[in-house]
Amino acid sequence: MMQLQKYLDSTYLKTPQQAAITKEETLSILKNLTDEAIENHIFAVMIRPDFVKEIRNYLDSKNVDVKLGTVIGFPEGTFAENEKLEEAEKAISDGADELDFVINYEAFKKGNLDLVKSEFINCTSLALKNDKIAKWIIEIAALNNEQIADLCQKISTWAKENFEENLLQNIFIKSSTGFYKTENGKPNGATFEGIKIILENSGGLPIKAAGGVKTYEDAVEMINLGVKRIGTSSAKALLENQKSEENY
Repeated sequence: MMQLQKYLDSTYLKTPQQAAITKEETLSILKNLTDEAIENHIFAVMIRPDFVKEIRNYLDSKNVDVKLGTVIGFPEGTFAENEKLEEAEKAISDGADELDFVINYEAFKKGNLDLVKSEFINCTSLALKNDKIAKWIIEIAALNNEQIADLCQKISTWAKENFEENLLQNIFIKSSTGFYKTENGKPNGATFEGIKIILENSGGLPIKAAGGVKTYEDAVEMINLGVKRIGTSSAKALLENQKSEENY
């Protein structure tokens, strides 16, 4: 079997308010998620910024190499650039290894490319100069196929124009937040159609498929297409070849 665990980001992104539980209960869930990642050699855990410091300390106490990721400007992406930079700086200070930024896809849809380009360059630069991975969530459920292709092409162009070639492997395009509200049962996460469009237009940048990967077979197919990472709230279920019942 494929070593699926090295592609997985085990993810929990609900706030205590969204889950109707306390901060302490959320932290307990995150520690269990982290233990599961350690036990199953899962590549990374992906959590909210508010909990990065605690989970960094928890990982360090275990002396393990599970990576710690967090989300920036999440989930709507409309945070001002300076707010994204401040949130990213704190996450770096707190010990995050990877920063998954939500691109301002609404600004992109309105044609405000200067804003989108500026936040991409400056936020990516902050991540890379601190030796972090930068992933850009484009929220494919909010875009049509032409917009997905266009945005991926622009991200690829901006990356190649502004960063050294050896750093491009640390700039990902990511499909989804898992929080976008769709209508009529439309998927809000990664789809094979959407991922193929991203791969065809990313100019070789690495791709993360997030949400919607429900089975081991789906995960393997995504990887065979060329995806480098998979975000899922059901990492252990995928590894055990069980169908995920989660939304993400």
